[in-house]
Amino acid sequence: MLRGLAVAWAFAGRAAIGDAASDRLAIVVEEWLINVIEHGQADPGSRIALWLQRDGDLVRLTVSDAGRPFDPREAVFAGPNEERGGGAGLALIRAWTRIAAYRRRAGRNRLVLEMPLPCKIP
Repeated sequence: MLRGLAVAWAFAGRAAIGDAASDRLAIVVEEWLINVIEHGQADPGSRIALWLQRDGDLVRLTVSDAGRPFDPREAVFAGPNEERGGGAGLALIRAWTRIAAYRRRAGRNRLVLEMPLPCKIP
């Protein structure tokens, strides 16, 4: 997960997306990777691939993993888990990005998220 965050921060600097967008991108990447690791049930040696691209006024984030099938467009959000903490990551991802595509092929999930720019934090 730390490598994914390092990739996100390095991309944000090269793409000059601004502080607010950089912070949001790091949170989105971290939350998605945590969910894949905690809930995906992939083999321990499998890899999570991450691609980032700036396309005009948006950042496109593509993630591929070998975890169990999971289409975030169909997930029901029950709210934060007050006993163990966490549980709000999917809500943040949905609030800050658009789920542009999801598919499952050859035993891998492939998710494409698009985050609009500029990001303004109220």
